[in-house]
Amino acid sequence: MTRLRIAPLLPALALLVGSVPLWARYVGHVSSSPELGKAEGRCRANEEGPAILVDVDGLKDRRGQIKLEVYPANDDDFLADDNVLVSAGKVFRRVEQPIGPQGPVTLCVRVPGPGSYSIVVLHDRDGNHKFSWWADGVGFAGNPKLGWHKPSAEAARIIAGSGITRTTIVMNYRHGLGEAPLHHHNGHQASGGED
Repeated sequence: MTRLRIAPLLPALALLVGSVPLWARYVGHVSSSPELGKAEGRCRANEEGPAILVDVDGLKDRRGQIKLEVYPANDDDFLADDNVLVSAGKVFRRVEQPIGPQGPVTLCVRVPGPGSYSIVVLHDRDGNHKFSWWADGVGFAGNPKLGWHKPSAEAARIIAGSGITRTTIVMNYRHGLGEAPLHHHNGHQASGGED
């Protein structure tokens, strides 16, 4: 019986494995990018759906970008890495746009079909494509009260129909030890004033 001796091959195998990034060893891997999900999420002119139209309320100011992301409506996938979701063939959509100097802020995102999705809206005030609890704002479908943890997928869920489904998401910003909507002294949501 001939015995295969692997020990002499180990340095060569280690070199080969070490030269290939870990992520490249997985079949179908997609690299993370701010562009992921944008082509699939972009609404067309005169969009008929299925799509979700989100009115954004309570912006702290009108600096930077506003970004909406659509996730599967389950806790395992909600807010998961975009590349992991896309690589697994799961729902992920993204739309992003600069915030205009005035007027309402509305985002339209296409979804694969009627059904349940979980949605987050991010106000990237410095436009760096990274979320900062200290500066940026966040809002979720269903407008759940935010605490120290992300809301459940159920709390951030919306049910999309076959046409256009419209909703309003109220933005939250760091306030004291947590996140909350901004309020003026008269109790109304802020609508985009400066700091």
